[in-house]
Amino acid sequence: MTKIKICGITVLKDALAAIDADADLLGFNFYPKSPRYLTPQACREITAIVRKDFPQITLVGVFVNAPVSEIRSILETAQLHLAQLHGDETPEMLAELQPHAFKAIRLQSDARTDFEADKQIPDAIRFFVSESAHASVPALLVDAAVKGMYGGSGTVADWSAAAQLARRIPLLLAGGLTPENVSEALEQVQPWGVDVASGVETSPGVKDPAKMRRFVEAVRKIQ
Repeated sequence: MTKIKICGITVLKDALAAIDADADLLGFNFYPKSPRYLTPQACREITAIVRKDFPQITLVGVFVNAPVSEIRSILETAQLHLAQLHGDETPEMLAELQPHAFKAIRLQSDARTDFEADKQIPDAIRFFVSESAHASVPALLVDAAVKGMYGGSGTVADWSAAAQLARRIPLLLAGGLTPENVSEALEQVQPWGVDVASGVETSPGVKDPAKMRRFVEAVRKIQ
């Protein structure tokens, strides 16, 4: 069954609404420049309740170019299961955080990348795949490439290139997904899971319970 991650949670009310909508993973953003940023202490107030009452939910911290030591500290403080490395982190940083991390890459909407030929798969992606083999963790997240932004832009990623990767690895698809287009994305890409933030919000960091329900329903309809 396709996993559903609702990202950019900032308050308990939205976390509980996402769980009620049947999300599998919740994402919390620790990038200070993000409109969805929250402190590790504020996150812990949310995750303490979620871990107690909904232990089946996977809790993910989103980081952008943070040192490994800081990531480890926040994972512990905020009681998170996984780190999503959404910046320009090196394969070596990912290796240090295994098995509790996965990498995001950003693809242009017109990337036209042929991932079917091994020689055209970047060395870094091959590393991410080999180091992220646990069934409950995606090998890679694919997001849209938007200059000056590390996710949350609402721009659609290159589904064609993502589909080629999804045939090889457990891929988490992000980038401009909404209740209206997620079914099409699933049919084309067939990913391990889907990740949504802006597509289920009324404003950055403020989730819309009705949109979250519609998003999950659209995913579940084609399981």
